[in-house]
Amino acid sequence: MAKGKHLYGLPKGKHIYGTVKVGEKGQIVIPKEARTMFGIQPGDTLLILGDDASGILISRPEVVSKAASEVFKKMEEEK
Repeated sequence: MAKGKHLYGLPKGKHIYGTVKVGEKGQIVIPKEARTMFGIQPGDTLLILGDDASGILISRPEVVSKAASEVFKKMEEEK
């Protein structure tokens, strides 16, 4: 299985794949190691989220959907 660059003190399961440059059309290339590890194929849909303080997050929509469902479930339980 592909692995990102290992840095001392990086928690298990956390990876750094390097940097990417934004092209003239605003496109980036996801490093091959990351595409392999996460099974990202041409034509896949990815979700882009942003936070003024934290930056950008790129994820599969189903990952965020699952997390949102768990949050909503917890909110319902607290009522």
